[in-house]
Amino acid sequence: MTKKLNIAMLFGGNSSEHDVSKRSAHNIYDAMDKEKYNVTIFLISKAGYIMNPQDSWRVFEGEDEDTIVEAAMKELDLNNPLAPIQNLGEMESIDLFYPVVHGNLGEDGTLQALFRLLQKPFIGAGTSASAMAFDKDLTKRILNQAGIRNTDYVLLTDQTQDDYTFAQLQERLQSDVLFVKAAKQGSSVGISRVTNEAEYQRGLQDALQYDYKVLVEAGLNRPREVFISVLGNEQPRVSKIGGIVLPENDEWYDYNNKFVDASGMVFELPAELPAETVAEVESMALKAYQALGLVGLTRMDFMLDADGVPYLGEPNTLPGFTNISLYPQMWQVSGLGYSELIDEIINYGLAEFERNAKLSYDFVSLGEERVGEKKYNADVKD
Repeated sequence: MTKKLNIAMLFGGNSSEHDVSKRSAHNIYDAMDKEKYNVTIFLISKAGYIMNPQDSWRVFEGEDEDTIVEAAMKELDLNNPLAPIQNLGEMESIDLFYPVVHGNLGEDGTLQALFRLLQKPFIGAGTSASAMAFDKDLTKRILNQAGIRNTDYVLLTDQTQDDYTFAQLQERLQSDVLFVKAAKQGSSVGISRVTNEAEYQRGLQDALQYDYKVLVEAGLNRPREVFISVLGNEQPRVSKIGGIVLPENDEWYDYNNKFVDASGMVFELPAELPAETVAEVESMALKAYQALGLVGLTRMDFMLDADGVPYLGEPNTLPGFTNISLYPQMWQVSGLGYSELIDEIINYGLAEFERNAKLSYDFVSLGEERVGEKKYNADVKD
């Protein structure tokens, strides 16, 4: 009998997507084959502390999170510099980490760096790839370098926020409608569609509360949003393409449509597209996946303009697995079931760990340091 893998699944997190993560974690946990995996769950509180498995399970089962976390925090030694992660020690053996933490401190390379320090396998992209893919500015720089079509943008910061008026940005980006986006946020948090100066200023201030970098992007003419799931490491493959049809009065696929009320939306699974559009979206997704150095899994979000030309929006390296999330649904219509998808994600995590274990980080001795004569041509203060 094959030994079961001991999996540590982390969910929650210090992120605006905390509750989304909890919904994703339930679906992933239910889909995991318990004949193959011993799964221990760890809640990351809204303050960023990892709770013990017992308290995590109580929250997982629906008890009030704030009450449980408040009591648990009293048991932690907050003077211990490792207090935020010390409860991981309650799991005697960990074969793989399965993070289900969306957004800040989960999808941005932070947890991935911790897993590397602990020298344990984990699912999804590595530290640097996660960090780059989570930063919309860095992502666009890499996409542009790789020749992958995406919308034009202007980068602002908290120090340069007054450099442009809305009208100046319209002229520079050649677009009547603009999107203001926090550089490092997900699930449409910190994003505003703006059509005038007042909306622009409100959107800018909203974005700046989430990040000191803000992108102002050109809007497309009557865009259609489509999505494609990518799975794999060195030789990734793509799912069928999914699409959405928004309610008549909605302008774009915002947080409310994604996670609160999707009752008025139509999900096209798969989306009906011309063969040449399908081929181009598939090619762009795979090219971006490899340009960003991604492994494991990613959902790629695209927009089609009025002429059907695709523009890559952004990658999501730990996509949602809620009941209305598109990543698993697109694989299901492609013939890959939920449990089998989870198996593949886990196996790719193990394979990437083994691959990286072959790299050498051995120290190379430089020998004794020898310093030449120093000749100063200016006064040097002690």
